[in-house]
Amino acid sequence: MRPRFSADADFNHKIIVGLRRREPAVDFQDAHGGGVLGLRDAEVLHRAAGFGRILISHDHKTMPAHFARFLQSHSSPGLLIVPQNLDIGAVIEDLLIIWAASEADEWRDKVGYLPL
Repeated sequence: MRPRFSADADFNHKIIVGLRRREPAVDFQDAHGGGVLGLRDAEVLHRAAGFGRILISHDHKTMPAHFARFLQSHSSPGLLIVPQNLDIGAVIEDLLIIWAASEADEWRDKVGYLPL
């Protein structure tokens, strides 16, 4: 099964729109659709896991630590950290590669960092 993605509240929506335009088959839930606006990081991780989605975030400062704590008692489809200053086109390309060339299970309980 291909990876499915979910964005946290601070993720750049332009990336989601661009990826969807590039490949409409990519399943990428934005923060509004995922119901994570205003939630704490731990709750966002729970929601993404409940939906079976890899969480994608720009939050490299606190999200990896929250993810490590989450994994102590739960399993997760994974976490991808994307630097906020990375070129939008490069992020879209990397996410497209991840979506096209990997299986969802390859990301289970792992943190990945872009660029690839």
